[in-house]
Amino acid sequence: MELSVIIVSFNVKDFLRRCLCSVEIALEKIDCEIFVVDNNSGDGSVEMMKSEFPNVKLLINKVNAGFSAANNQAIKMSDGRFVLLLNPDTIVEENTFSKCIDFMNEHHDAGALGIRMINGEGRFLPESKRAFPTLGTAFFKSSGFSYLFPESQIFNRYYLPQIDNNATSLTEVISGAFMFIRRETLNKSGLLDEDFFMYGEDIDLSYRLLQTGYKNYYFPEIQIVHFKGRSTVRDSFKDILHFYEAMRVYVRKRAKERKYGSFQLIVIPAIYFREGLALMNRLLRLTFSR
Repeated sequence: MELSVIIVSFNVKDFLRRCLCSVEIALEKIDCEIFVVDNNSGDGSVEMMKSEFPNVKLLINKVNAGFSAANNQAIKMSDGRFVLLLNPDTIVEENTFSKCIDFMNEHHDAGALGIRMINGEGRFLPESKRAFPTLGTAFFKSSGFSYLFPESQIFNRYYLPQIDNNATSLTEVISGAFMFIRRETLNKSGLLDEDFFMYGEDIDLSYRLLQTGYKNYYFPEIQIVHFKGRSTVRDSFKDILHFYEAMRVYVRKRAKERKYGSFQLIVIPAIYFREGLALMNRLLRLTFSR
């Protein structure tokens, strides 16, 4: 089998329907399989899947297992030579998968690739290409310098401003919204780390994919629409807690590999501080909105 498409869904029935319609069109001439892992949705997603997409392999979880664990469920059952992790709040073009497969076949050093993403208003999403987070990038991003100097390779290195948004190039981090992976590379790197419930798992997997000796590519000849934030409840208290916990998990993992060393003593408290500010800001906005 050529391709396994894996979609993890939670309470996004209408977006999931649109996503699957676009996926089925794009897969029309490809030997493929589609998995949808439902993380205990309560919006009728499962019933919709059963009635409208009977050929999709549906895995139903009785609890929200998290993004990493749910993806791993399907990866273990899949047979594709390539594996695509795809968010349900996306729409792909008709030639998306065929062009990805052609690129991977032509670039034998490619372990994984990401593509150009735009939001629902047509604006480019900078997370289409990213660098690994460091103490410096975290400081410049949280302090606002990255927004003041978006073209700076120092202040905004996280979003790789030196790489043209429309130019194919090597990258470090591939977004979990669309992560096209060579099976052989994934076998060497291991599956997603289930210590990441939501957020950060794509950064961690991108790092481990590079450790296998393969390369990560940014391939903007393909463009998808990503209705960013629809697959998670953005700005909720739970969302904030998941986000900052993912940051701590990532720092601790890299610290064990001596990538952060003693800086962990500075970084972890700083993350807790930023989390506290985010929670306080959310509480104040809720209070005043009432």
